[in-house]
Amino acid sequence: MESASFPHDLVQLQAAWNRTYAALAAEPRSAANTALRRRLLMLSTRLWRHPFWSGPGRMPAALPELRSQARAMDAQRW
Repeated sequence: MESASFPHDLVQLQAAWNRTYAALAAEPRSAANTALRRRLLMLSTRLWRHPFWSGPGRMPAALPELRSQARAMDAQRW
């Protein structure tokens, strides 16, 4: 499969989702649990409603590639 070209803001959203999910998984009984869950829901909604997905030929099957690009972006950041 060819590497999909995702908008930078969509990759940033996915990276934020990954970080939030990791924080929630690391401390499931944390006092910040509710705030993290709310943030995860908000980010999920923004990801799925992003205009990129409504373009012709753009399928949610591209999600694994999006997640991979978001992880790579985070790895470069650190």
